[in-house]
Amino acid sequence: MLFFAFSFLLSAFRANIFITMSVKNKRLDLSYSQMKWETIFKRILIVMSVVMLLLVIGTLATLIVKSMPTIKSLGIGYLWGKIWDPVNNVYGARPFLIGTLLTSFTAIIISTPFSYAVAIYLGEYNTKGWLSNLLKNTVELIAAVPSIIYGFWAFFVLVPVVRTFEAKIGVAPYGVGVFSASLVLAVMVIPYAASLGTSLIRMVPSPLKEGAYALGATRFEVIRSVILPFTRSGLFAGILLSLGRALGETMAVTILIGNTSAIGNTFKDVFFGPGNTMASVIANEFSEADHDLYYSALIELGLVLFFVTVIINLIGKKIITKYTNK
Repeated sequence: MLFFAFSFLLSAFRANIFITMSVKNKRLDLSYSQMKWETIFKRILIVMSVVMLLLVIGTLATLIVKSMPTIKSLGIGYLWGKIWDPVNNVYGARPFLIGTLLTSFTAIIISTPFSYAVAIYLGEYNTKGWLSNLLKNTVELIAAVPSIIYGFWAFFVLVPVVRTFEAKIGVAPYGVGVFSASLVLAVMVIPYAASLGTSLIRMVPSPLKEGAYALGATRFEVIRSVILPFTRSGLFAGILLSLGRALGETMAVTILIGNTSAIGNTFKDVFFGPGNTMASVIANEFSEADHDLYYSALIELGLVLFFVTVIINLIGKKIITKYTNK
């Protein structure tokens, strides 16, 4: 009897050891499988990151190589030359640089109050309901409409209004020009800052707002003293995103800006008169480039636009870092 009892206990002990070892082996196999897929996933991410970096470097290298004839021929004077005359091989980028910066920054100045108003309303005042959904869908629709549609709409609707306004303030009533292009750009870039701002405002921790309300703050005071300081770096990032969109816009600006290489003598003439941006002049004249220097000058405009965008974004990131650290 004792022998059978001892045999039973020994069998149970061996079975327990076997089960324990099997579970451990399965866990080891599972850990090995997880580690293998983790390593594969990490390598895929590294490869994709390197590919993106190579694409940017390749784009920059292509622009530099194709711009070399103009760089060698004109040098740094290309940037501040004010005459663009392909017939006589005279190329100056200053009118287009001024047009690009003026339209983009004017659009940002006009659009920022509307972007922040939409973001605050959807993020704090009216987060749910049919009106909130309608406004949110409308903002998203603005971003989805092709830019050439905005160009057509503005040409037939906005330009006559601008022409009447220019006649009243005593400037030449062209209708098309830098001011008209800036207005349509302002409408086009509103969704970028508004959508990001809405998401950030909704992510503000509730205890911060509730603490302010408990101290007797009004909703306006909570927005001014709690929400905006907490989200300022993200809101500024939204402005940068909008600015990047405005700098590179082509078709709507091409339709509305007037497409002239001449630059006015006064700020009023430049702002309300016709002009050109770097993107619009490339779109208008690239297919007309009939010799190497002309072709190279247009590509160098793209190179200048590339550097302008990078410099503005770097400055913006420095500002964001400064405010975030505070």
